[in-house]
Amino acid sequence: MEDIIGILGAMPEEVDQLCALLDGVTIEPYAGVEYHQGYLGERRVVVCCAGMGKANAAATTQVLITKFGVDRIVFSGIAGNMSAHIGIGDVVVGRRVIYHDAQDDMLVQSAPFTAQYEGDPELVEAALSACRAVGVRAIAGTIATGDQFVGDTATKRAIEQRVHPDCVEMEGAAVSQIAAKNGVPCVILRAMSDNADESGYEVLVVKDFSISEYVATATAIVAHMLKELA
Repeated sequence: MEDIIGILGAMPEEVDQLCALLDGVTIEPYAGVEYHQGYLGERRVVVCCAGMGKANAAATTQVLITKFGVDRIVFSGIAGNMSAHIGIGDVVVGRRVIYHDAQDDMLVQSAPFTAQYEGDPELVEAALSACRAVGVRAIAGTIATGDQFVGDTATKRAIEQRVHPDCVEMEGAAVSQIAAKNGVPCVILRAMSDNADESGYEVLVVKDFSISEYVATATAIVAHMLKELA
């Protein structure tokens, strides 16, 4: 039986180009999300926009697993850079995904009994290889998740001191937690859109960062990833 890859993002722009590439596509609305089922090359996939934040990400991930039976999950989107080793437009592949706003000692009391989520090694390596193939600089690093847009230096420093991430965003750990709870391999991909400081407004609202340009690259990365997977 062929495996099914679930692919999701937080914003429509992050998945629209990927949806447009699907062959034999059917669209099924469920609980406020449209699930696009079809083929990307020879791979059977389900692509959707989860919405922003941890609750949306967790709910959509569970639907992908329970209702659509996905065997592996890829999340692709943008994030605030927290690393000196990469810059705007570069990619962090989540070797480790954590929360920056959670009470870890409470999280670990229920399945999957951890507050740190490891990216699936095969998916991580496929993502890094795909980035090299399309000419994007990438590192395998730590992604931190919380229900807030980080756009000031004080908040950025507090997060750095607590969890020392390479980037910060709003969905990855929730996706990873639910995937781990269900035993489904998962990887989070994040392109750096801003530096998680006061310049973030100019970048994302005034649009110094072109999300459409990144999405074209992200689509190529994901498509190349799927070709590499066994």
